[in-house]
Amino acid sequence: MVVVPGITATALRDLYPVGAETIWSLRSRDYRRVALHPDDLRLEQAEPAMVRADLPFEIPYGEYVRELRHDLSPSQDRPRPVFLFPYDWRRPLGELVDELGGFVEEVVARTSLLRHYARGRPAYSRDTGQVDLVGHSMGGLLITGYLARGAGGGRVRKVITLGAPFRGSFEAVLKIITGTADLEGGTPSSREREVARLTPSLYHLIPEEGIRLSPGSSRLPESLFHAELWQKGVVESIAEHLRLSGSAPEGGLEGRMRMARDLMQRMLDEGWRFRQETCSLRLDDVGLTSHDWLAVVGVGDKTRVVLEIQDRGPKAGPFFVLSSRDRKNGYPVPVVEGGKVVEDLEETGDGTVPYRAAVPPFLDPTRLVCVSPEDFGYWELRDRFLGRHVANLHGLLPAMNRVIKLSAAFLMGERGRPAPAHPGLRGRRSPGCWKTGEPWRPPFLGLVEKVPPGIARVNP
Repeated sequence: MVVVPGITATALRDLYPVGAETIWSLRSRDYRRVALHPDDLRLEQAEPAMVRADLPFEIPYGEYVRELRHDLSPSQDRPRPVFLFPYDWRRPLGELVDELGGFVEEVVARTSLLRHYARGRPAYSRDTGQVDLVGHSMGGLLITGYLARGAGGGRVRKVITLGAPFRGSFEAVLKIITGTADLEGGTPSSREREVARLTPSLYHLIPEEGIRLSPGSSRLPESLFHAELWQKGVVESIAEHLRLSGSAPEGGLEGRMRMARDLMQRMLDEGWRFRQETCSLRLDDVGLTSHDWLAVVGVGDKTRVVLEIQDRGPKAGPFFVLSSRDRKNGYPVPVVEGGKVVEDLEETGDGTVPYRAAVPPFLDPTRLVCVSPEDFGYWELRDRFLGRHVANLHGLLPAMNRVIKLSAAFLMGERGRPAPAHPGLRGRRSPGCWKTGEPWRPPFLGLVEKVPPGIARVNP
């Protein structure tokens, strides 16, 4: 089994110094040394360097991995190996998909050497071995891309995605614009903003829907995958990177601005192509069914579901209106004012990924299993405190006891069939089910539904 962390959740080390130095961790971040070079986004601006991925963060993945190793192992002498996939989260997702493929092959090779696997029925070998994949946040996109490219055909038995932004997140936009977002929390940082604007992976998380152009902005493109829709300051800061570190183009500032806009558009194009790949995945093409994919989606946290963009004229250009009124949570019942629904059930999310963006394009919403902040247990009050003050539901999904138990029960099931739910295991149907009245069809047999208070007023 392989667990793929989310963006920024793997430590980075510079191997160039004698005695490697950690330059990105849960506690410390050296923005200058993680910044990528505008002439070659595979390398760092601060050369000489040799930056490599180190270990995924202990919070929130440590407990998730330890619990699954325990719950899924038949006995102490027959362990179920669970590996964490460390990767350089700054890079384009297409490159990382190839790395994930190589990591899966290594996991299969190592697992085939375990005696109880090699002698099992059926026997596990390098040729026949399969893996289960779990992806949190951007990790879910890597898994989906791995499958969409055909690399995982026959290798993957089951998949779990936790809060995966299949259609993006506005927090990626905020990270580029302001230097902070609920991707990881924190206060605005100009240093982080400058690094973010040259981080290719962030452009893979740009949202497709929820863009609202103010009246009089008809000349602007309607998609954030067009560089012309972004604030001028983003392009200017990339141009400054070019001035400080890049090869100087002819034409001075005008030339650098042109190069900066082209560079940004290349990153956006790369993100858009990957989005098209993942959204075109068909489960039957990779030997999976809807019973083999558990999509856990967070709801019940205020989440940005709309971004308003104003046109301030040809000289000033677009301006992003970051209003708190566009952070919404209509779950579990719509918000009605003056007889008009101002926040519906689907205007919710996990604090980072809007519900609509978290629905896998290849799964029916009736198949989703949702969790909310109210699903933290009594003994998890400390985690709830962390969720309110440091991260949010999105960041803590893998550490949530209910998510760990759902994952273990799902992975104990057979491929191609619903997994048996353990007594007391609960989940929530998606807001889409409540809105349409469709039956809930999670990939479990007998999963107890937790019905939110007041929901009967929406769907009697």
